[in-house]
Amino acid sequence: MPSTGSGSRTSRIVALALAALLAACGDDTIPAAGPDMNAVVPGNPNNLPFDIVDLSPQTIGAISSAPAAPAVSAARPARGTAPSIVVAPGDVLRVRIFEPFDGSIFAPLQKGGSEVGLLRVSENGTITVPFAGSVPVAGASLQAVEERIVARLTGRAFQPQVVVELAVDRSNTYAVSGDVKQPGRYSLLEGARTLADAINRAGGTARAPNQHDVILKRRGVEYRIPMSDLLAGGDIMLQRDDTLVVTTNIKAFTALGAVLKSGNIEINRTKVSLLEALGEVGGLSDERANKTGVFVFRPQDSTAFAKPSDRPVVYRLDFAKPTSVFVAQQFAMHPRDVVYVSNSPLYEANKVITVFGTLFNLGFPRAAVR
Repeated sequence: MPSTGSGSRTSRIVALALAALLAACGDDTIPAAGPDMNAVVPGNPNNLPFDIVDLSPQTIGAISSAPAAPAVSAARPARGTAPSIVVAPGDVLRVRIFEPFDGSIFAPLQKGGSEVGLLRVSENGTITVPFAGSVPVAGASLQAVEERIVARLTGRAFQPQVVVELAVDRSNTYAVSGDVKQPGRYSLLEGARTLADAINRAGGTARAPNQHDVILKRRGVEYRIPMSDLLAGGDIMLQRDDTLVVTTNIKAFTALGAVLKSGNIEINRTKVSLLEALGEVGGLSDERANKTGVFVFRPQDSTAFAKPSDRPVVYRLDFAKPTSVFVAQQFAMHPRDVVYVSNSPLYEANKVITVFGTLFNLGFPRAAVR
């Protein structure tokens, strides 16, 4: 009789375990990092809210040669010309005047001429030069200032020559702030000519260039330019009073599923292939991965087969085929892509068996086992 009760109890436990097994297989209660391979393509692919593209030697050529996004963004000012240096109120000028012979008002060139001193440009835009009087200089270039002083000295000095330099530059400046190492206000006289020069002058950025955007504020207009554009032949000349704000715009893809290191991975190069992306996450897990179920989920891809599309795209790769290694080398990753590697059927079955074994063992208290 005891054996009959034990057998009945065992049968009930087995029945419960089988029921749990079936339930686990039927309602996805077994833990997983995402959908299995078959769930990605249920039913008729034509009825799905996304497109499915198989990556193969036959399709990768069309995908790789599809028109890429322009290297230089459209919403940007013209390249422009080199910034002009002009004098403005508040600037301080260093003025030196030469005459050809000794005994004149000003010393000759051989003796270094006569340095008038440091002259601050007044609020009304003038400087006062000995023997020349008040000279209007606001808005003029340094060469124009020299010519105006020479004109004022005509009749007072013999063949005067004038050299004017900016000793303190208050107006020919630009500002750099944001994600740079040395933010601040800089003078155009320090050598920077373009936006990229200005960012380098401010110490550069901590991250790779393609992880940053540059906000340029110029004459009341604001432009947002990817920094990679500036380095791809689209650099822009600096102008007086420009303000540059360098912001971080992280470009990354996400790795999920049966990979050794899941998470967000930054794209720090201009082009990263799918093979390199898998290398960044340690490759496929030997214990878990279904090598026939490697997917790239892309929110939108208007370049698939060079056909405009606003639908999400799922790219599917079968790594069981040796040619897939070469295909993965040619497939370029985009920011916001999701690389997902599904679990192998054997691994999923093993999880179910583990649950089954746990439930089975729970039905046999140690005291009942003889």
